[in-house]
Amino acid sequence: MGIVAGLDSSPDFTRIVVCDTDTGAVLRQGYAPHPVDAPEGGPRPSDVDPQAWLLSLGEAAGGGLLEGVQAIGVSAQQNALVPLDAQGATVRPALVGGDKRAQVAAADLVDALGGREAWAQAVGCVPQAAQPVTKLRWLAKTEPENARRTAVLLQAHDWLVWQLLGRPVRRTTDRGGASGTGYWSAATGGYRPDLVELALGHQAMLPEVIGPSSAAGTTPEGLLISAGTGETMAAAFGLGLGLGDAVVSLGASGSVMAVHPEALVDQSGMITALADATGMHLPVVTTLNAVRTLRGTAELLGLSDLESLSDLAMKSTPGSHGLVLLPYLEGERTPNLPHTAGTLAGLRRESMKPEHLARAAFEGMLCGLADALDVLRGRGVDVRRVFLLGSAADLPAVQAAAPSLFGAQVVVPQPADYAAIGAARQAAWALGVSQGTLDPRTPPAWQGAAAQVLEPGEELAVGQAVRQQFVSVREQTHPGAFRP
Repeated sequence: MGIVAGLDSSPDFTRIVVCDTDTGAVLRQGYAPHPVDAPEGGPRPSDVDPQAWLLSLGEAAGGGLLEGVQAIGVSAQQNALVPLDAQGATVRPALVGGDKRAQVAAADLVDALGGREAWAQAVGCVPQAAQPVTKLRWLAKTEPENARRTAVLLQAHDWLVWQLLGRPVRRTTDRGGASGTGYWSAATGGYRPDLVELALGHQAMLPEVIGPSSAAGTTPEGLLISAGTGETMAAAFGLGLGLGDAVVSLGASGSVMAVHPEALVDQSGMITALADATGMHLPVVTTLNAVRTLRGTAELLGLSDLESLSDLAMKSTPGSHGLVLLPYLEGERTPNLPHTAGTLAGLRRESMKPEHLARAAFEGMLCGLADALDVLRGRGVDVRRVFLLGSAADLPAVQAAAPSLFGAQVVVPQPADYAAIGAARQAAWALGVSQGTLDPRTPPAWQGAAAQVLEPGEELAVGQAVRQQFVSVREQTHPGAFRP
């Protein structure tokens, strides 16, 4: 078939991979940072001119990188809202990231519709500060003139696809991107324009949601552009996730998502019902405390890095000599305990050693994520294999404990830009469908991610005993807070 490209426009950079359409082998790569001014060591800006994404894209594609490419897929940071006026010009810079400014707006919206359950029922998620629907409410309250001028709503990948196609009248998105907006329901597959009006104060034009293998269009040069999708969905597609697979992502906070054939409506709001890039669903459960638990413990023990913490933890044994850490250091979302603090239980004279506290930090973090997995399992999601992502996934203490605590095979993929690879795979699918060589319901079978595979094996019973120890302390400390 030839070669295709996938580009991932993340919050900080653009990465492009050029892949063989049949095997997915990466043939060439390009990279460029976004030309965005951020204070040295400070937080990323919450307002970004989308032109920065285009400039970065152009730089990453330099040197003939895209020569011979027949189709391009676009993955981009989620939750970046690009408000356009009736002429297609940006009303203001894009609102990006987990915008703390919008926290009050999120609470406003929850109340305005009648509570968390009403939102979960309407669109499968409860508004958070980062979501486009919440940013619309913030815009209406804080910048009313800009809100009034807003006529079209796009996200980052929608805007980039539209630009690549030469800004046509038709604007498109995909199910994956739409499912994170807060005004599209994965369960019904339709928009809720009434929620846009509730947030913004008036209706706005929304992009057409096209199918996973559809093309958004073709450039004047004949380059096919696929639907595009959000980074999470593109990464899942790049990893080759299927039914029975879950991903545990270890950032400062943690997230667990799995592939499921149907949307899960969760009245408690613990599950965010996202759609994936293949026509399936990606229910997500988040925890507020993952690697921040490890960093805090390392600081407490006077250790300079997580590798040292891992080495120390490996000197202890499963169960940490009875020490249990409930790692709710920033409050917690799973279970829903926003105002609580962490708890260290099981202190005895013999357990008061640095290595036991180090081990308890790893076990506490992983047990918290196992709770999130149980939320999905409790709703009938099949989890046979867990992909472990994030820099902490390589730590020996994580790899030693994760399979038995999760009760599943654990796969640690080699580092790669899976979002860009997923975008390229989407491009290959759309190209194959347009040429009549691929089924619109079946994506191209690319080789899976190179990975280390860890089995629970004989440690399973020990891991489940550690897990039970954690559950007992959690139930004693916060009775009834966790209902998977």
